[in-house]
Amino acid sequence: MAKVKYSKSKTTAKKLQSTFTNTTTAAATPPNWPPFKPALPIAALDLQPPVPGYADKILVAHNFFPKSLCRDYVTFLNTLPLITTPGRPKRGEAVRVNDRYQIDDARFAQRLWLETGLKGLVLDDSVKHLWGGEPVGLNPSIRIYRYTKGQYFDAHYDDYNLVTLPSTTEPSGTNTRTVWTILLYLTSAAEGCIGGETVFYPHDRKVAKEEIAVGLETGMLLLHKHGEDCLLHEGREVLDGEKWVLRTDLCVRR
Repeated sequence: MAKVKYSKSKTTAKKLQSTFTNTTTAAATPPNWPPFKPALPIAALDLQPPVPGYADKILVAHNFFPKSLCRDYVTFLNTLPLITTPGRPKRGEAVRVNDRYQIDDARFAQRLWLETGLKGLVLDDSVKHLWGGEPVGLNPSIRIYRYTKGQYFDAHYDDYNLVTLPSTTEPSGTNTRTVWTILLYLTSAAEGCIGGETVFYPHDRKVAKEEIAVGLETGMLLLHKHGEDCLLHEGREVLDGEKWVLRTDLCVRR
């Protein structure tokens, strides 16, 4: 399949991508997600930029999930009704060819926030200034991506969303805005997945010598800033095996 050119306009690209996300049909009943066993975190977590100089845009946390838990999740996710994305996007929209599942599940988002060490990681004094507000939780829109051989996500930007989170103290919920994309890689070369790197282009153009390529690592968390400050990025083609990703977003109070 021929790849289309990415849009040079961040606003155009983000609007088109947001439209696709909002029209994706999600299942009505959340699945019975596997428990977090062993108890998380399995080791001290920290957030570091994959290359120097980009801590305000891209961060990774190694060993967020142990490999055994990643295997349990991949086995479980294979049972979900994944839908293959359209191969012919609207004009100006980046090509995305993968299988995906999307569900609104505030309870699971809360589990990810409170039971994995993520909240403490995000609120650490060394990084809490990066988020552009007070982090209060995760986007309940949980997305699962599977990329098989030949599948990829062409260069694009991630838009922000306005989200109301459930609250025990605010009857109408907590009004938030998403600020950073959160990707949890469940497979890598260790499980036979070749290719599929997430690649960022700091100057809004695809220039090989400027790229920041983040390779897959089983159990690694990747956070990158989105909205107006989002870097142009792509998910490279998977050359063999399967790339599994769990995605949500960091929410700050507005």
